[in-house]
Amino acid sequence: MIRIDAIWLATEPLDMRAGTDTALARVIKVFGAARPHHAYLFANKRATRLKVLVYDGFGIWLAARRLNKGRFVWADGSTAITVALNEDQLCALVTGLPWKTLTQDHMIAVV
Repeated sequence: MIRIDAIWLATEPLDMRAGTDTALARVIKVFGAARPHHAYLFANKRATRLKVLVYDGFGIWLAARRLNKGRFVWADGSTAITVALNEDQLCALVTGLPWKTLTQDHMIAVV
């Protein structure tokens, strides 16, 4: 339904009350622009909620996910402001699994 060519994770938290315009403004601030067919992920400070903004070339999609137990495994802001993810890492992240161990070739790189 929505084509996604690249997935980007922002390491700085986003207020989950933010709507489409606020999330889009954050994407532009952090990533420089909202590129078509790119997904931009943000979490709250406690990493219990996340929002995904996708620009499909015609409009903006904004989705939210909340974990009832536990936290999302999030990147710390000390190493980078943004992190690129692959599809497998995204699937692991949204289910609350440690996505950092998955690489492009599906090898475990970090334990």
